Amino acid sequence: MERRRLGRTGQLSSVVAFGAAALGRVDQAAADRAVEAALGAGVNHVDVAPTYGEAEVRLRPWIAQVRDRVFLAGKTRERGREAARAQLHRSLERLGTDRFDLYQLHAVSKPPDLDACTAPGGALEALVEAREQGLVRWLGITGHTHDAPRTHLEALRRFDFDTVMFPVNFVLWADAGYRRDAEALLAACAARDVGVHAIKALARGPWDERPRTHATWYEPFTEPEQVDAAVAFVLSRPVTTLCSTGDVGVLPAVLAAAARARPLEAAAETALLAAAGRYRSPFVGAWA
Repeated sequence: MERRRLGRTGQLSSVVAFGAAALGRVDQAAADRAVEAALGAGVNHVDVAPTYGEAEVRLRPWIAQVRDRVFLAGKTRERGREAARAQLHRSLERLGTDRFDLYQLHAVSKPPDLDACTAPGGALEALVEAREQGLVRWLGITGHTHDAPRTHLEALRRFDFDTVMFPVNFVLWADAGYRRDAEALLAACAARDVGVHAIKALARGPWDERPRTHATWYEPFTEPEQVDAAVAFVLSRPVTTLCSTGDVGVLPAVLAAAARARPLEAAAETALLAAAGRYRSPFVGAWA
């Protein structure tokens, strides 16, 4: 699998990062199959969070085996210093490791989230402390919603984050406002050598009233041609990795699509964006 440099970290990450959210609601046997598939395909970057159900526990048997061969990224959704510090230590314990390569403020999507994290006594202080103690090496920020790119651009003005993680998706890209904000963030990341993670690559829209056939909170693309196009679009942007979707059943299609991906030619990209109107942003309701 292709590897790309994760900004100033110097880490050469696989273009698919294993999104451990997929492990949150499966048993250990299913988790083992998913991790084996990811590692076998060349994935060397793992992203996990304590809010992903039992994902940390499911990963624990593997971390001991592959810790020196994978880039391990964790997260906290806590907003205060003490709570974030406690959550970091709990995650290390659950994973059976003594360090994260990257630790991220999780789901910082809107300005009030950012204000809480960066205020005196906020979670960012716990991350800086953990870096000083050698528990983490690099610090990042993640977010969802249409506000994430704009919020992360402001975050980079307030603190020198090493990575950002936000939605990159051809359906969202067809929205002129979202694209403008996302491209501004990508330009800032390039200028400051900040690593970029993409999420929601396969989101085709909200479930609405349709039966949920997958574990993802949004309806994902699943047909091979659709998955190929969605993955190729994201990897044609200046990003390092895209996180695999939160359903172990979709993982093989993502891995295969990444192996086949080539930069989209202009005509193909134009046609894909023109087709985006058939789908919808997943960020509706509480996500809006």
